[in-house]
Amino acid sequence: MSDQNSEQEPWYHDGLQFSCTQCGNCCTGAPGVVWVDESEIKEIAEVTGKSTGEILLMHTRLYGGRRSLTEFANGDCTFFDPAKRCCTIYEARPAQCRTWPFWNSNLESRESWESLSPDCPGAGKGNFVSFEDIQIQAAKTNL
Repeated sequence: MSDQNSEQEPWYHDGLQFSCTQCGNCCTGAPGVVWVDESEIKEIAEVTGKSTGEILLMHTRLYGGRRSLTEFANGDCTFFDPAKRCCTIYEARPAQCRTWPFWNSNLESRESWESLSPDCPGAGKGNFVSFEDIQIQAAKTNL
């Protein structure tokens, strides 16, 4: 019975290493989507001192029936400051951003995790993150 359970354990059951280097690479590059919900939009509005209407109009778009943050023509997030290479709404960043890199798509296999290294200098390095903490983060988004 124990052999059967160990076969079902995710490959990262012993935990992983990750330390955010705040390089900004996850906020830039190829176009994509950063899903936001109503509560996250309200938090962003509070942090920026803008109305939720302004955030919706100027910083979000509908995509596939859901709301996503907009991005600049080069793919950078609308809230990314290229001069400082930082997020201007860091304390109110959406769950998708907060849980990076512990998305199900990145945890699918050891290869998918290791493929992050060229773009994410903190993946596989730095602080130990327990299996339990990884599972908590991965459960917050379905990416």
